[in-house]
Amino acid sequence: MQIMSLQDLDVIVRVAGATLLLAGVFLLHRDGHRRLALAFLPLALGLCGFLAGNTPEGALRLGGAVGYVGKFLSGYAAAFLWWFCLAVFDRTFRPRGWILTVGLAWIVIASADRGLFGPALEDRGLSWILVTLGLGMVAHLAWRVIRDCGGDLLDRRRAARVTLVILLAGQFLADLLVDVFLGMEWQPHAFSIAQNGAFLLFICWLLWVGFDSDEPAKPPKPAPQPADTAEEARLKNRLGFLIEVERVHLDPELTFDAFVRQMGAPERTVRRLINHQLGHDHFRNFLNAQRVAEACRLLADPARRNDKLVAVALDSGFASLASFNRAFREVEHTTPSDFRARAGF
Repeated sequence: MQIMSLQDLDVIVRVAGATLLLAGVFLLHRDGHRRLALAFLPLALGLCGFLAGNTPEGALRLGGAVGYVGKFLSGYAAAFLWWFCLAVFDRTFRPRGWILTVGLAWIVIASADRGLFGPALEDRGLSWILVTLGLGMVAHLAWRVIRDCGGDLLDRRRAARVTLVILLAGQFLADLLVDVFLGMEWQPHAFSIAQNGAFLLFICWLLWVGFDSDEPAKPPKPAPQPADTAEEARLKNRLGFLIEVERVHLDPELTFDAFVRQMGAPERTVRRLINHQLGHDHFRNFLNAQRVAEACRLLADPARRNDKLVAVALDSGFASLASFNRAFREVEHTTPSDFRARAGF
């Protein structure tokens, strides 16, 4: 009986992986997850390049134009993975500001390390700069994912946050130990196959989390719901009282735990109320919707026509003008200044 060789297994893993990655982009876009499809496309291309080149010299490493392009795309995969993970766990995420700057810096340094800018910069220790940047990206992702865990209203995605941190930290630590003790050029064939397989399994899991948590662009019409029970009606009334009378959303320090205590109901019940009844996937998005509604009222108030936008932001419950502008654009699809201008001020 003939046993499958390492080369046969390598071909299967790489071909199946590239097919899976490109199919993921297609399925995301077809099912209405256009936001995630756009975020996943550069990652898919980067990982296809990684699969094409992540093998020892002489062991089915692709050459020619395909190998050359794959060499550079593989170097960009880490930055694209960072952005995609943030997009999976935060529907409002867009690469901007310092996150965009660091990602672009990674791409430039990775290009230089692979010789895109000439042999003078190739193999000059730039890989260790990338290791440092990579450690920073993993640390930021872990902080961001865990920080937002409490307000996540989707049970499966909330549980996946901890899993993501464990998997990424373990993968990064393993690669770092290999680079430090065995050298960056150490890459036996079996190790490359195992590394490719581990990355593919991780991406499959991440896509599953994304499919499960991202709302399609055109969701189906909801089925008729039965009448509220007495307890559900009580909770809705309590929620309306906290927002309309107590105006708790104007407190920029309000946390989900504090809100649950004021609701006087179990945490899981409050999560389901805000997610299933009001359609928000994160407590922050729920708060932003209430705060933007307050900001719209203030911007359309003739008595507040001369107020600076920062005053409107703070009076609406936002902690800063930057967070106010981001949330306002996300909810109203325009800027506060344009909204005020349309109101006639």
